[in-house]
Amino acid sequence: MNTHVKPSGSSVVGVDVGGTFTDLFFYDAAGGRFRTAKVSSNRGDEAIGFLEGLKTFGPIAELGSIVHGTTVGTNALLERKGARTALITTAGFRDVLEMRRRDRLNTWGLWGDFVPVIERDLRFEVNERVTADGTIRQTLDPEEVKAASRRALAAGAEALAIVFINAYANPVNEMAALEAAQSVWPNENVACSSQILPEIREFERTSTTALNAYLQPVVGGYLRKLTDALKSEAFAGRFHIVQSNGGVMSTETARRLPVRTALSGPAAGVIAAAAISKAAGFPNIITGDLGGTSFDVSLVIDGETSLAAQTTIDFGLVIRTPMIEITTIGAGGGSIAHVDAGGLLQVGPESAGSRPGPVAYAQGNTRPTLTDANIVLGRINAERPIGGKFARLDVEAAKKAIEEHVAKPTGLGVMEAAEAIVKIADGRMAGAIRLVSIERGHDPAKFVAVPFGGGGALHAGALIKDVGLLAALVPRYPGVTSALGCVIADIRHDQVQTVNLTVEALDTDILDKRMVAEAGASRRIVEEAGLPIDRIDIIFELDMHYVGQTHTVSVPLPIAIEKGSTGVTREIVQTAFDVAYRSSFSRLLPGLQAKIVNLRTSAIGRRPHFSLQALAPEPGTTVEQAKRGSRPVWFDGGWHETAIYARLELPVGAVIDGPAVLEQPDATVLVDPDLKARVDEFGNVIMERKV
Repeated sequence: MNTHVKPSGSSVVGVDVGGTFTDLFFYDAAGGRFRTAKVSSNRGDEAIGFLEGLKTFGPIAELGSIVHGTTVGTNALLERKGARTALITTAGFRDVLEMRRRDRLNTWGLWGDFVPVIERDLRFEVNERVTADGTIRQTLDPEEVKAASRRALAAGAEALAIVFINAYANPVNEMAALEAAQSVWPNENVACSSQILPEIREFERTSTTALNAYLQPVVGGYLRKLTDALKSEAFAGRFHIVQSNGGVMSTETARRLPVRTALSGPAAGVIAAAAISKAAGFPNIITGDLGGTSFDVSLVIDGETSLAAQTTIDFGLVIRTPMIEITTIGAGGGSIAHVDAGGLLQVGPESAGSRPGPVAYAQGNTRPTLTDANIVLGRINAERPIGGKFARLDVEAAKKAIEEHVAKPTGLGVMEAAEAIVKIADGRMAGAIRLVSIERGHDPAKFVAVPFGGGGALHAGALIKDVGLLAALVPRYPGVTSALGCVIADIRHDQVQTVNLTVEALDTDILDKRMVAEAGASRRIVEEAGLPIDRIDIIFELDMHYVGQTHTVSVPLPIAIEKGSTGVTREIVQTAFDVAYRSSFSRLLPGLQAKIVNLRTSAIGRRPHFSLQALAPEPGTTVEQAKRGSRPVWFDGGWHETAIYARLELPVGAVIDGPAVLEQPDATVLVDPDLKARVDEFGNVIMERKV
């Protein structure tokens, strides 16, 4: 739905920039109107596609606010294309980034290199010391920090991280170092661990602070470029970024804390999928976001997303900040199919991306992709491709590429080779789903797959059968689900402080004052975001374990601030720990003391309710009116005459028996011969096995 509308001050646009397409969802709260758009991404200069998409809704100057999900940070980390960064740390701790947790890339092997994002020559030691209880044993000399900063600049550093060994217990030395460094540093890309992660454990704190500095020039430059582009269009509204925890933050916060954007784009999709499925009566889902370059999987239980306190983006690249748990594999629509040296067919992880894209796009690529296979099999309509960039796709070129690179090397026919490509990709996606479900003790028969992204709904039927899922729910606009997530995501800010005391030794008055102060600071950041909210919820959690243990459990505290106090007591803390520990391990350990490691505070600004009923089909439509004839589609080794429908014209309650293809501007839904599909009250397509 790319028609122009007249925006209003209440309008918000969600923008998800992927590797192949930029997806947009426009919503005008005042009029209850929405529009969607999908344009090609312009890798390397994303501002072009960003503005092009926004203009499909009318003058950018008239938009109220823009919320953006981005993969710029993720790509910079995975491709090691961050800024040249320096580290200043306590004498003796220069090699923390390499020591890590004394883990190895290959646990049972001695091979496999790891190169930290900050090379050793750019890691500088200074003399300072704070003990674990916060006592200052050696005061910092600021001139030593200035000298180290100048050496870093002379070596070409663009960003600087400062991490002192026990700064979480007392940040005085570290803050003095920050002030000294800022006096000689020529840009704003300098930060210390007390600002990023004031938490015990030196590796996680150093890694998170270093990666934040590594991303600051990249993400900051990207956001500055987009902000300038919006100003050139006289945009005067608010511009916000989706965080990896599924919440929204201001661009100012994102420039300061870019490490919190590491899974920004995928997180927005999970937020939308959780809201859609819960409203549809399916609280337990497994999301599958199939884009041009990757397949992202996440588990949602009882309508709640799974948050991890710590995430490893790649080996050795550890970020300790709350993130939605997402498993990513290199299996997207642009994933290249090839036969390896052993004669085995592989799909991905190398991708053709948006430039040059699949062979059928006729932009210079000669190697077949997953999208090319779906085109050759008749599953994607070559005459009406999604995104609107191409008038038609080159089916013959795709066939020739599959014949040359897959069919001949394997001895298969072209059609059999194309089907093999799809089955290999299906198998990889099924493996990712098993990883987050079966291998964590969840029965997939109780979960519904929610496929989205441009290609997710083409593979939903195979995933139902391969994994044994209950059904699949395809959102009304699967190709722009992440963009919808940008619109409905709450505003969120998380803070952490180390406590490091047993429950018996806890001074609850001091803890209460810290909780109230943390809540106030978090609340102010949410309020400053400037987006409409109904209320702000404050959530307190403790990281706790028994004395002698190292791994913690997350302990939610069932308390709220009233009259300037939380009313926290030792009994409340101990009871909450017992409940959380028993839930995780099915038993308690009598006789051992419980210890509080960290206090976590989250402020969540609840956005105004978005009625998913707005996405429902228009009344008066019929199945017959939605039918667009038929065409041959290849299933299980042969051609099947397959009914084609305009998906958005199907009425509520429609039931479609497979084989069928449901087409819409942003995605294609494939209904296998042994499946059936029905349209629910929100316009979602529910795919199930035929009885």
